[in-house]
Formats: sequence, C-alpha cells, structure tokens
Amino acid sequence: MLSAEKIVGPRNARNSTNCTNVNEEKKCWVNVNGFVMPRGARLDAPGALHHVMVRGIERDLLFLDDEDREDFVERMGRLAVDTGTALFAWSLMSNHVHLLLRSGEPGMAVFMRRLLTGYATRFNRRHKRYGHLFQNRYKSILCEEEPYFLRLVSYIHLNPLRAGLVHSLEDLDGYRWSGHGMLMQQCCNRWQDCDTVLKLFSRKVREGVGAYRLFIETESCKGRQPELTGGGLVRSAGGWSEVKSLRKRGEQQFSDERILGSGEFVKEVLSQVEESVKCLVPSVATLPNAIEELLQCCEASGVAVSELQRGSRQREISKIRRDLAVRFVQYYRMSHAECARQLGVSTSAVSRILARRGRKS
Repeated sequence: MLSAEKIVGPRNARNSTNCTNVNEEKKCWVNVNGFVMPRGARLDAPGALHHVMVRGIERDLLFLDDEDREDFVERMGRLAVDTGTALFAWSLMSNHVHLLLRSGEPGMAVFMRRLLTGYATRFNRRHKRYGHLFQNRYKSILCEEEPYFLRLVSYIHLNPLRAGLVHSLEDLDGYRWSGHGMLMQQCCNRWQDCDTVLKLFSRKVREGVGAYRLFIETESCKGRQPELTGGGLVRSAGGWSEVKSLRKRGEQQFSDERILGSGEFVKEVLSQVEESVKCLVPSVATLPNAIEELLQCCEASGVAVSELQRGSRQREISKIRRDLAVRFVQYYRMSHAECARQLGVSTSAVSRILARRGRKS
C-alpha cells in the first residue's frame, strides 16, 4: 500500500515520444491556501490510486469508429495485465478518456506511456495522419482512497450519460466503452477489477451489483462534480468559501495540485517523496502573503475570487487584476505565466499590463 512505499517522480522521463507528446516536466505545482506554483514531477508508487485524464490535441477526436475504440480497450486491458495495473473504472469519450487505476510495480508512467504511444502510432497509421494525437501530457491526480474511491468510480462511469453519448441509465448499463457495463455484468473484460468495487457494496456478487446500480442512480443526480477532476486546496477543501474560512480561522492547510485529499494525506504523501523529487519543490515562504493579498483585494472591492480567475472583464475586476499583476511579478517575483494562471488571463496580457505600467512610470 501507499504508506509502505516511497513516492517517486518519473522513472524515465526520456522515454517520451513525438507520437503522443507525453513528457515529464521537472517542476511542481504546490498550493498553500489557493496559491498555485508551477506543475511538476508525477507522484507515484506501486499501490497508489490515480485518476488519469487524457485529451485529444486541440480537443480533436481520439476515436473515429468502433475499431479505434476496440483497439484502445484491448491494448489497455493487455497492458493492465502485463504491468499489474488494477483498473477500477474507465470511460472512453469522443475526445478524452478517464481512468481510475492503481499503479503496478513498473509504475503508472510505464503503463500510460505504452498505452498512449502504441495507440497513437496505430491510429496515425490507420487514418494516414501525422503529428501529435494527445494534448500535452496526460493529467494524473493521486487520490486519497477512503473519501474518493467510490465517488470517482461513479463520476467516471456517468460521463457518457452526462455527455449525451447514452440517454438513460439503462442504455449506460450495456454501453461497451466504459467499465460500468462490466460492473453490471452486461459486458465481459476479465482484466477489469470488478471485485474490489462490488465488494464495497456486498460480499455476494448479485447483491453487490444491485447495490452498485442504486448508488450510480443516486450519484447521477449530483451534476458534473468538477472537484473530482483535479487536486489542490480549492477542490480538496470544497471551494473558495472554505479557503476563506480557513484563512479567517488562521489555519493553513497544505495542498498540492497533484493530489486530491485532505491536508494530512498530502503531508503523508509528500513526506515519502524521494529527495530527488523533494528538491524540485520550490520554496513557499511567500505564498501565504501573496494569497492573502489576493483575497484582501477581492474582499475590499466586493469581488468574487472566482470571477477574477475566470477572466471577467468588468472594469473594477480589470483594475484589481492590473494592480495584482504588477505586485505578483515585481514584488513576489512570479513568472508571467504563473501570474496569468492566478489572474485568469493570458501570459501576453500580463506582459502588456506590465509594459503599460512601465511607460506610465
């Protein structure tokens, strides 16, 4: 299990390929009370639970027909067996894929590299196309198991219904391109770990299937649940309102954009990180001050942080954004890219703000 292993970064970052544009960066996104630092080395160990998301480049289709889907599913199942990767939930959408998996001994990176590289190579050959198929590197979130496991199973398996690929739960029960059909005993893929999921509902298979189906029906009423698509403080804490509550209580909950879980879980994981990965984590000494300034500016002006970060162009919000951009870059020494992420604008917009202030001064 996770507590018995060291958490490691990428095992072989050089094995990225032009076919899939899969790569391993050497920076980390660390978050203290909502302030996000650059993203970085993946956290992984045998037994770690991950929610993995893969998107087509420029949101292009990843599957043009059922032959493509069959190739992806067959390849995924074979590699799961070869690498000892446990797959609990999965769903093929038109231009993206969701997986819930537990890393095997070779590591998640090996499984994903072989899956994406092999599929992209065949897809390009079959459809006579060239270049990248996948958007940047895939997204992987290390998840705390107890509070999130079943929520993630339902979230992933309900994606086809929410996206309109099927029109009812009855249609979803027999849908071939997600793991839900396997849990409902409607489809058969021996490589999918159905037992682990169903035994959380009952020791008897038939009762477990029935209880799981009722659970899915209940979860289908909860909407899209965007908090399950990433890590970090805002998602783990339950939104910006809770971040503000932490601040008012004088509490700091350490979090990391690569992890979905409580502050204690994040601390436990990062305490096990190998020194080679720990040294990549930047100092966060000034982060509480930066996020405090962001929150204070928004509160004093009656502006919601979420509105600012969504890129609102209201005059008052634009003024706050301009002032913060100057402070973040000149005082906190933030990169233009990081400043842009925090303020909901492009990097070029930050550069223009600073250039105008420079001319005025």
